[in-house]
Amino acid sequence: MKKTGKTARFKLQRRLLTELPGLGKAGALERRPYPPGQHGGKRIKYSDYRLQLEEKQKVRVHYNVREEQLIRLVKLAKKDKSGGKWISSLINILEKRIDNIVFRAGFAPSMRSASQMISHGQVHVNGKKVNIRSQKLKVGDVISITAKGLNNQIYLQAKVNPRLQTPDWLDKNVSDTAASVTLKDEPGFEAVPFALDEALVTSYYSKA
Repeated sequence: MKKTGKTARFKLQRRLLTELPGLGKAGALERRPYPPGQHGGKRIKYSDYRLQLEEKQKVRVHYNVREEQLIRLVKLAKKDKSGGKWISSLINILEKRIDNIVFRAGFAPSMRSASQMISHGQVHVNGKKVNIRSQKLKVGDVISITAKGLNNQIYLQAKVNPRLQTPDWLDKNVSDTAASVTLKDEPGFEAVPFALDEALVTSYYSKA
């Protein structure tokens, strides 16, 4: 039997033993807090490499990026000369992508659905339509939902049942006739909305 999208997303989160909000489905670990294929909750012993691999997978899956995209962003983050850790620069890049901000603002229930709204032209940045979900925003940018987007079931679903609380580095304004959010500060590593071991991710990409 072919797995449904919901079943696949639940199974993926169980394999990584982490609720990943970007997938849009909560409760994956409530009844079965152990990886698929195991019974009784016995945890198998992983190698250091396997631990590093699965930790970086959390980042890739939550932010809905392909491995080659993530490697490119890691290399970009490592070039950051601001003085902080490159992992913080990486998270900053990922959190400031327009698809992530649409999701974190509660305008879409998942990263994938946020991307869909953007590709359909239902999101504006500073009053102009955008259709590239990977576009990186800067502090002061205003993201708004179009009139068509406000009637989209994706937006309406998220409005009733948001997946996450709006982070303090976003300033959200919503009414019956408008919805916008302003990027007011630089998000750092602490912006990650799930448990993440930065040392494991750093070790995995040590040679990138």
